[in-house]
Amino acid sequence: MVLFFIGVIEMLIVTTWTRAVTRTKIMASGTITLINIFIWYYVLQTILEDINNWNTIVLYAFGCALGTMLSTYYFSLRERDREIKQ
Repeated sequence: MVLFFIGVIEMLIVTTWTRAVTRTKIMASGTITLINIFIWYYVLQTILEDINNWNTIVLYAFGCALGTMLSTYYFSLRERDREIKQ
């Protein structure tokens, strides 16, 4: 179950990283990359410890999907609010 939440957090971070890179935020994108590498290290270690457990991978995948959907939805709302204010 921990990997589910890690997947959500990771995709929130990756979406934020993508925005930072596309907006050429050099320090922010580098910092986010460092954090993401540590998360990936943990994920890789956890999956390799129990490589035959498909439940772990499925939970992680669902967490990643949910994290991507939540962060994309959040940023779309922010973009819409900016357009309304202009």
